[in-house]
Amino acid sequence: MTIGFILNGEDVVIRSDANVRLIDILRVNFGLLKTKAGCLTGKCGFCAVIFNGSVNHACLVPAFRLRGSEVITIEGFSQTYEYQDIMAGFAEAQLESCGYCTTSKVLNAGALLERIKRPSRQEILQAFSGIKCRCTDPEKLVEGIEKAVELRQRRLYGRSA
Repeated sequence: MTIGFILNGEDVVIRSDANVRLIDILRVNFGLLKTKAGCLTGKCGFCAVIFNGSVNHACLVPAFRLRGSEVITIEGFSQTYEYQDIMAGFAEAQLESCGYCTTSKVLNAGALLERIKRPSRQEILQAFSGIKCRCTDPEKLVEGIEKAVELRQRRLYGRSA
């Protein structure tokens, strides 16, 4: 089947069997390797992408659902100011990550901050509850998001949060 969708802001068209997973399409068809194939059951969160505005597991999205959709991978998100704010906030908080789950944490942070401009500690922890990797201290994660909020406020308004 021929499938057209938007990938990282560009219109793309692929030919694929209906049940091929988005994770495989991203990696094989487009060479987007930062989206990791983890458990392939939707439990680990390592294959996170933004699918039609929400963070989703690319391992659970079959090709037939792509028609007319929008997908943003970490490669696309990394071109935004929001990405820069998040990465700088994580760095300021000295948040360490194993590297395997970094994509999921960054995209979850981006989606959270898109929905809630100043999330509470509980909202932050809830937003990351679907990521099973435990390489990151939850308190550092909260601190990193809070710092990203402050950096975004300075960038947008020239003042702190």
